Amino acid sequence: MSDSREIVLSMDDVSKKFRRGEIYNSLRDLVPALVARVTGRRASAETLRRKEFWALQDISFDVRRGEALGIIGSNGAGKSTILKILTGIMTPTRGTISVRGKLSALIEVGAGFHPDLTGRENIYLNGTILGMTKEEIRRKFDAIVDFAGLRDFIDTPVKRYSSGMYARLGFSVAAHVEPDLLIVDEVLSVGDYLFQQKCMDRMAEILTGGTTVLFVSHNLHAVSELCQRSILLEKGKMLANGPTDEVIRHYIGRAQQQRSDEGDRVDIRTVTLRNSSGPSIRFGSGEKAVVDVTVAARRATRDLSIVVQIVDGSFYHIFDTCNARLNSGLSASLEAGEQLQCSFELDMHLAAGTYHINVYAHEYLTDRPFSTWRSAASFLISETRLVKGLVNLYPRMVHCQTAPAASAAAKAAQGVGQLTAATEHD
Repeated sequence: MSDSREIVLSMDDVSKKFRRGEIYNSLRDLVPALVARVTGRRASAETLRRKEFWALQDISFDVRRGEALGIIGSNGAGKSTILKILTGIMTPTRGTISVRGKLSALIEVGAGFHPDLTGRENIYLNGTILGMTKEEIRRKFDAIVDFAGLRDFIDTPVKRYSSGMYARLGFSVAAHVEPDLLIVDEVLSVGDYLFQQKCMDRMAEILTGGTTVLFVSHNLHAVSELCQRSILLEKGKMLANGPTDEVIRHYIGRAQQQRSDEGDRVDIRTVTLRNSSGPSIRFGSGEKAVVDVTVAARRATRDLSIVVQIVDGSFYHIFDTCNARLNSGLSASLEAGEQLQCSFELDMHLAAGTYHINVYAHEYLTDRPFSTWRSAASFLISETRLVKGLVNLYPRMVHCQTAPAASAAAKAAQGVGQLTAATEHD
């Protein structure tokens, strides 16, 4: 069924070419270059081609009104180049871009703030830079201040703000602009956890109001929560365009190449992460997951242990187990050519975020490594607002009751009674 919503942004075969600059580290390099310019000598066509590279190549996609499109990819994929072209900082080498309506960019929170001006004055300054009228800023002023949570400091120069206060005010101003197309680049992680949640809620409100959002981020969890559709860039080319979970799975699959073999005994062949329905990258907190691992022996191997390790988005080790530990210390033995298949069932008692699974094959007693596969699988834990951190301990409120405060007269009478009793005792 086709989507009849109006197309707000259209990029058609957009490409951007750059020429690598020259660096002159010595006078010996600089003088010939200057002479060549003065004499009009030109570099050969082949030399010029070697200096050129395409930051974007034939990028085409449409975004409809009220849609949130995620753009993901590794560093150098071309994400920033797309943003610069969309915001008018650069022009494409070829191709066309069509934007219907007002465009606003939420790229660097607080950009344009003057340190000597107060928060109040910077709201008007920054709001004007972002395209808001003075009347619009005045109408939204209280909402901006309340969202940032800085009412007690709004008349303080922002140079005295902490970095968190500064970022919160910057996001709050930008989040109250009402464009037809909003470009967001890695700014939903400002402030503390509660403010980050407010940011996500505000983005959801913006989408509900019909604004189109283009979200560029390395935070796969945030992209999956906000965007139903995403595109994947790699070295300036668009590799995937479709439902966000499928695009993230494609991205993760291309990144899972961190493998090493220590010796010639054992190979890790396959690692699969699944739920009750089949292979998956998304799980609810507490949902059961199964990690299937297959290893093969090149030579006869004794005391073989398969380790499954989970690390967080910063690759901090948070959990591991192995078949030997789970089997009362009994490891496995394989003859040459034999395979070992292990399935580990896990209850994903984790908080929302992105996680990765590392798999190791090693000798159990000596810890001698055979084979390693880092980031063999990656997965997302869906948002839960009850907890923050790495694990979910499933908190329950068992008691929360307000006790009546004693009146001032009662407290005074109690004090007099205590004093009288003390006097009589003396």
